[in-house]
Amino acid sequence: MYLQKFCLPPPSSDFLADIIGLQKKQIIGDLPKEMEGSLPSSSSKVSINLQNDPIVQKYGSKKVSLTRCLLTKEEMKTYHFPLQGFPDCENFVPTKCCGSITDNSPLFGLDCEMCLTSKGRELTRISLVAEGGCCVMDELVKPDNKIVDYLTSFSGITKKILNPVTTTLKDVQRQLKALLPPNAVLVGHSLDLDLRALKMIHPYVIDTSLLYVREQGRRFKLKFLAKVILGKDIQCPDRFGHDATEDARTALELARYFLKYGPKKIAELNLEALASHQELEAARLEPKNTAEVVQQLNTSVLECLDSMGQKLLFLTREADATELSSSKNCQTIKCLSNKEVLEQARVEIPRFTFSIVQFSFEPFPPNLTEEMSKRMRIKWMEMSTVYAGPFSKTCNLRALKRLFKSFGPVRSVTLILETHQPHLCIQYEILEGAQLAIESLDGILVEGTCIKVQRPVTELTLDCDILVNELEQDSENQGTIYLSGVSETFKEHLLQQSSLFLGLEAVILPKDLKNGKQKKYCFLRFKTFGSAQRALGILTGENWKLKGRHALTPRHLHSWLRGLPSESRPPGLHVIPPPSEQETLQVVKVDHPKIAAWRWGRKIGELYHSLCPGTLCLILLPGTESTHGSLSGLGLMGIKDEEESNSPNECL
Repeated sequence: MYLQKFCLPPPSSDFLADIIGLQKKQIIGDLPKEMEGSLPSSSSKVSINLQNDPIVQKYGSKKVSLTRCLLTKEEMKTYHFPLQGFPDCENFVPTKCCGSITDNSPLFGLDCEMCLTSKGRELTRISLVAEGGCCVMDELVKPDNKIVDYLTSFSGITKKILNPVTTTLKDVQRQLKALLPPNAVLVGHSLDLDLRALKMIHPYVIDTSLLYVREQGRRFKLKFLAKVILGKDIQCPDRFGHDATEDARTALELARYFLKYGPKKIAELNLEALASHQELEAARLEPKNTAEVVQQLNTSVLECLDSMGQKLLFLTREADATELSSSKNCQTIKCLSNKEVLEQARVEIPRFTFSIVQFSFEPFPPNLTEEMSKRMRIKWMEMSTVYAGPFSKTCNLRALKRLFKSFGPVRSVTLILETHQPHLCIQYEILEGAQLAIESLDGILVEGTCIKVQRPVTELTLDCDILVNELEQDSENQGTIYLSGVSETFKEHLLQQSSLFLGLEAVILPKDLKNGKQKKYCFLRFKTFGSAQRALGILTGENWKLKGRHALTPRHLHSWLRGLPSESRPPGLHVIPPPSEQETLQVVKVDHPKIAAWRWGRKIGELYHSLCPGTLCLILLPGTESTHGSLSGLGLMGIKDEEESNSPNECL
């Protein structure tokens, strides 16, 4: 029904206003006049939670040392920095910098400009700046191969400029090796590209595009950071290309600022909000056709509807009316109860292009919320646990452990001796490992004995088979496969034979949080189910000999489970004592929160089914903030049915 699912952060003070765009409009209105049209000032009053800032989450709020800012070898691998011993770096030259790095090690800003040749991107200019801002190296470089595009708008390099140049890449490599002391730290913005252009390997780097961490793996541009952090304009449009020396010096200053003021001060600037505002401004100023201008100029849903002469329908309880109710192009219907909201929704939604239906429920008591979170974690743990046996009393336990570990990462293996013959209880870290073990081993002969492999049967796993089937059919899992038994070189081998795996979009290689090592399983995401199915056949075949199946755990579920309170429950079956008479009466009471939530879930489902075919529907379940901690919410999005409709609506 809902093809898209996504996590929602814990709610702000006005969840609806945030979604519709009223908050954003207010923030932009608060900008100092001298900054309007460019970037909002860091003094703009925007309420932010510093603990949610990605920079604070990575580095903490206290000032950090220089060595803490260096990329680790694992990070350099992840971000494709050239490293010794890697197949694509065989002809790269090491800088020979192998001294001991301390917080007093010298920093050097580095920036390179490239052109496009018949062999790909090649170096045309290098600038190296020392800590005082002095440029110690600024060289134009003649590429080895024929130039097909000078990339002048970025590099500032033209044919006329490069014609008399005789300096080669090898000359530059020799100079750089001579200039850099043994304990030099190179600083740059997207430094991996510069080092690859130089065809050099350097172990100590600070990359400002990664130092100033951004959400969802995105990166801030150097020009943006220069303006917001340092208050200076670089890469101006009236200039002829980028100035490599200026960019190198800027990266160096950004690193120095980070070390001087620390993550907390930077988080207080709310870089994400400033970047979003800048992107909106850029879109507003960029000339486009009429339809695109309408789409980009309006920063809120209300303004978009107003530009098309449409009104928004807002259905809510009278007690829950917000500032949205007073908007001029919002038709608000206030009801006395959730039941009346539901009845009005069935009648009014077909009359509007865009509707918001707000149901309000009393929050679960903290003790019930905590109990439900615990039960959810226990349910997931029991679904990821298998019991196997019987085995002979002389069975090879080491071989059996090795066998079960081949299907996925194992938390614990427990020998059960209370039965007539020994059994094993295996608790897997992930659901896919447990499911793969059941599918592969149930009913096979082990040391002459036919074994049964199954999950524990408890009240939480009674519908397990149905749930596993639904997870497998989930739209987010359709093109994703799970593989166990992968080695550290798996990704390299996979990319070397990429022609076999058409449609591959992502390789997800989880790491151990304690030691940072790559785990022996992975997920591969493909564009289509067919591509995933073909890849699974190849990777579990004779040549690769991996174990695998289609994925079961959507990304939003991973995030949500990580947010639940930790539960340390030992593996095995647990007897749940019968409830007392008072507890039993409470459970069957009509207004019990769990029963009420279940019933309203059904009613909202009925409302969805009554919508016109073709209606885009979003269901937003806000997260919670309590003394027990924050829990992420969940968003569901889908288009009602597959049928064509002449009058599609939108419902939120």
